[in-house]
Amino acid sequence: MKKVVLVTGANRGIGLALCERLLSHDTEGLLLCLACRNMQRAQAARSDLLASHPAAQVDVLQMDTSSVSSVLSAAQEIKLRYDRLDYLYLNAGIMPNPEFDVKAFFKGLFSSNVITMFATGEGILTQKDAVTPDGLQQVFATNLFGHFLLVRELEPLLCHAGRTSLLVWTSSSNAHHSAFNLEDLEHRTGTQPYSSSKYATDLLSLALNQHYNKQGLYSSVICPGFVMTNLTYGILPSFPAFLWTLLMPVFWLIRVFTNTFTLTPYNGAEALFWLFRQKPESLDPYAKYHSLTSGLGNSYTRPHKMNIALETSETLHVKLLQLEREMRTKLCQREKETQTADRLQKT
Repeated sequence: MKKVVLVTGANRGIGLALCERLLSHDTEGLLLCLACRNMQRAQAARSDLLASHPAAQVDVLQMDTSSVSSVLSAAQEIKLRYDRLDYLYLNAGIMPNPEFDVKAFFKGLFSSNVITMFATGEGILTQKDAVTPDGLQQVFATNLFGHFLLVRELEPLLCHAGRTSLLVWTSSSNAHHSAFNLEDLEHRTGTQPYSSSKYATDLLSLALNQHYNKQGLYSSVICPGFVMTNLTYGILPSFPAFLWTLLMPVFWLIRVFTNTFTLTPYNGAEALFWLFRQKPESLDPYAKYHSLTSGLGNSYTRPHKMNIALETSETLHVKLLQLEREMRTKLCQREKETQTADRLQKT
């Protein structure tokens, strides 16, 4: 029986690299589904994967995790297509309108925190968030809430007696406790929505283990390290591409001192791929599994204990359940209003 694997944000970067590695590992034993916002890019990614793995079974699915209705529609389609899910990679994410604090950067260059600054972006990155049509903060909705709603909808496929399933969240070393506030889940008042959403991801994974392990569903988080992707390039949007290329020798040098500079999507997907080969029940719910690359370019995975508390994770889970109920009520009300307007037009 083929293992059913669904990857969100699979059309490029780390998500696409993961799909390539999965198919290289077991082409005919997988049923792979690429869940993407942009269907044109999803189809292009599917074509690339099939070009290198002609025997593979690769499906595509339209889903925008920032949209409640899109997630619910996609979940219904998934339940029509498949009778189970073995792996659900919650990888889609955004860091919109990043702003680079040049002053803080140069100050950090001459401090003892320089390696941490390069590895995590701590103290030098902020973002300007937006609001979705659902009234949610965009980063929160895309990176966290949309995925939470997807998991809730797919419980019948993920929880089966006699077998295990695994959720894998793409988190970040930029997940800082200082950026997160339980009283401001969506990070409406702060300037670090990305960091807040990733710290919330770490907390949520722990809570999901508490609630689902007895049903055979497990959850883990990974950090891909510092990877050169479009998200990274977006940090300095006016920075010419050739300058990034010129900086690569510097990044390789830094990798001698910190193994978090994975640099390529292939290396960044190391922990995602490593988890695929583990028994879900053997994983540590308090660990974040880091993709690492040595100075010689060898990739490996290492767990690090997360700075999270069970009580905080449970409180977050309760608040997300409440928000889910509110969003479902709003969606039903919106549908009723649309139906009423349609009837009035016809009369």
